[in-house]
Amino acid sequence: MSTFLDHASTTPVRPKALDAYLEALAHLGNPSSVHAHGRETRELLEQARELLAQAADCNLAEVVFTSGGSEANNLAIKGFYWQRQQDKPRNYIISALTEHHAVIDPIEWLEQHEDVQVLWLPVDKTGQPDLSTYRAWLTEFGDEIALVSLMWVNNETGAIWDISTIAAMANEYGIPVHSDAVAAFGHTEISFRASGLAAMSISGHKLGAPIGVGALIVSRSQKPISLIHGGGQERGLRSGTMNYPHALSLATASELAVKDMVEREARLEILRDQLEAEVLEKVPQALKTISGARIGHTASFIFPGVQSDSLLFLLDQKGVSVSAGSACQAGVLRASHVLLAMGYDEAEASAVIRVSLGHTTTEADIKAFTQAISEVYEMALRAGLNH
Repeated sequence: MSTFLDHASTTPVRPKALDAYLEALAHLGNPSSVHAHGRETRELLEQARELLAQAADCNLAEVVFTSGGSEANNLAIKGFYWQRQQDKPRNYIISALTEHHAVIDPIEWLEQHEDVQVLWLPVDKTGQPDLSTYRAWLTEFGDEIALVSLMWVNNETGAIWDISTIAAMANEYGIPVHSDAVAAFGHTEISFRASGLAAMSISGHKLGAPIGVGALIVSRSQKPISLIHGGGQERGLRSGTMNYPHALSLATASELAVKDMVEREARLEILRDQLEAEVLEKVPQALKTISGARIGHTASFIFPGVQSDSLLFLLDQKGVSVSAGSACQAGVLRASHVLLAMGYDEAEASAVIRVSLGHTTTEADIKAFTQAISEVYEMALRAGLNH
């Protein structure tokens, strides 16, 4: 029997989200067509937009459907940067090296191909940003900063950042703030309307929708430059035939995730705390990467003296699926860039295991992991699997 505890990489599709997808797929028509078939599918698309807007607490005109979080992040980062060059050069971007690579890589691409200077915000070992440095940079470079891009919840450690404060500080200087909210949306209280953000990214397969759909929520006051040009769909920000089956599935999953969020996350936090207590009892050498302000369904440990990939392999042999952090680096395991940015050394950042819970997680799953980890850790130590 297999145990899946890698919900932060992807979580099972919710049955109602699957039903919505299949029902929409049965309808024929291009949402941009003016005939009856087209109007029918357009109605499904706009129904999805309205449902998602309610879940994110934003205006329905602010919902721009994408293929997922990576596309949404690229649209926001490159689009805002290019838009902000139109009246005068603004070449600074503020971000953090604890971001997902779907944020770091577009910023580094701009650094390589445009005249961009990146201010990487320091992060301490609790996973929290240095807001005094952030304030100093806003004061010193305010008129030269194109945008700020900082995530709401860290996908590896679960650390929660005070995005409303971060946005409010930047807004004093008229600087748009984008947040990768992929690990946050549907898992913690979010109101785009109240956040002060210019844009935030979400991804369906973290919520119980199929892989391949997400959204960028973009304030009506903002108009980033599009990455994809064509028919001018989605406010001219994302041209292409609009994917109404995926959109409806995303909206349905989002509605359900927000509706059961408080009860679900409270239940998962109890299970997470139980898991952490049992791991630390069975493997006293293990270290929690952070505590404090963090999401309820994510646990992150360092297992000294071994490599993450060795533990992942041995756990997989016992039917337990977890990760060493983000699953989005083309299957290549390396030291966690998040832990390195938090001040951990290379050996520690290469010995991390992330356990993430989801809507299907049970106490039996927790037991399966805690029983397996003590065995495989001892096996890895005995075998000298530290390189």
